Amino acid sequence: MRIILDAGALIALERNDRSFWLRFIRARQEGTKLLTHAGILGQVWRRPDRQVSLARALPSIVVQSLTPELARQAGRLLAATGTADVHDSALASMCRPGDVIFTSDQDDLELLVAYRGVAGIGILRV
Repeated sequence: MRIILDAGALIALERNDRSFWLRFIRARQEGTKLLTHAGILGQVWRRPDRQVSLARALPSIVVQSLTPELARQAGRLLAATGTADVHDSALASMCRPGDVIFTSDQDDLELLVAYRGVAGIGILRV
């Protein structure tokens, strides 16, 4: 299992959401891979001088590049679903069976993941 973090999850870390920090720490202790992509980081990285909590979490998160291939996959998924958020679509495109997405945008990610038809992806609200 891998944990995929959307912007809402990174914001929860930044806001010191105790419940989410506990989940995050537990995942690290269990050796679970934590991932996001660079576009998601770009959505939330606004005031680094004030984002100490997020900066503390980042070394534990693998930030994948938004490669041309991932961007094309995301674009095809957007076209197929009629949705518009390329970052959510790229997250959905990154998922493999057994992954869990932590999100504040559960409805859109459920639609994107369902359309991909990849079984066994959990989507949890932050």
